[in-house]
Amino acid sequence: MNNTLLTNIPSMSIGKAAEVLSNAFISIINKGLPVTTVPSIMLWGAPGVGKSQGVRQVAEKIEKETKKKVNVTDVRLLLFNPIDLRGIPTANEDKTLAVWLRPQIFNMDPSDDVINILFLDEISAAPQSVQAAAYQITLDRTIGEHKLPDNCIVIAAGNRVTDKSVAYKMPKALANRLLHFAIQPNFDSWRAWAVERGISDKIIGFICFKRSKLMDFDPTTDDLAFATPRSWELVSNILNNIDDKEDNLIDLIGGIVGIGTAVELRTWFRVYQNLPDIEAIFKGTCKNVPKSTDSLYALSSSMVAYVREHKDDMKAIINSINYCQKMPVEYSVLTLKDYLYIDDDLKIRLLKTPEYARWLNEKGAIINAIA
Repeated sequence: MNNTLLTNIPSMSIGKAAEVLSNAFISIINKGLPVTTVPSIMLWGAPGVGKSQGVRQVAEKIEKETKKKVNVTDVRLLLFNPIDLRGIPTANEDKTLAVWLRPQIFNMDPSDDVINILFLDEISAAPQSVQAAAYQITLDRTIGEHKLPDNCIVIAAGNRVTDKSVAYKMPKALANRLLHFAIQPNFDSWRAWAVERGISDKIIGFICFKRSKLMDFDPTTDDLAFATPRSWELVSNILNNIDDKEDNLIDLIGGIVGIGTAVELRTWFRVYQNLPDIEAIFKGTCKNVPKSTDSLYALSSSMVAYVREHKDDMKAIINSINYCQKMPVEYSVLTLKDYLYIDDDLKIRLLKTPEYARWLNEKGAIINAIA
């Protein structure tokens, strides 16, 4: 599939796509309609843009809103051949016919209180013989004698041919069976997801300061390591879980996002050495507010990380809201808006807090952006 054709389908962030899809399926499920009312989905996008994360977001929202258990079966089609999808042939009981043992991917719970999602990842990288085997799955929800249960949603994902990844042109017969979305990187969508998922505050601050680093994938180069939403999650896992000095982790980080970006990140780490005392901010005793752009971004992400870890301490959070009143308005907005992303329970409590309500009233021009 070429880039021209991708301009003829909706283009959006993975967060928006997850919202649109989950809302559609929630409406259908709550009405008691079959999930097949919506055709099988195809998510197109560059490597690492977050397609797999989007499927997990869809599953989580459906589970939360419908109270049904959602099981995701993740199938990497690049690793399959057509026979894998149909199963293993064996003789029937009287040795007169061949029958096919059902593959594990069809071993799904058909219960009414369960929703299954079959995620066919890397479909565009699969050889065309495997894509042909996916015809039946996406349209008829069968392959050979095996049938998906009625409570199964089918979502496929793959890279574009123009990404210079392993990708085969999708036959039009298959493409016409799918509902297509083009997934594009989006800073605001990624930041909301990153705050909610506990991505390292240093990475969030760095990407806020230099947004072009969220996604610097270039299909015209042969670089093996480059920055994407997926690779930043890998870097976050290193920063959050490996007990070592950040400077000592640069080689590991460089192997994920590239040496140049890793060096920039190391310089960014040094900004945190001169920030105001975070504990003092939340105790209400800090009066100093930094003036430089990099320090303000770093401080904002650090405050959000602190609230994530202390979200039940409303007294401390109120102190931080009062401190935000002293920050330049754009950084105050950035910080207090991110508080709302941490979780729904905190969002409800914040919106009922007089200090937060007063801040909203004073910043009337941005209320819609925050709500």
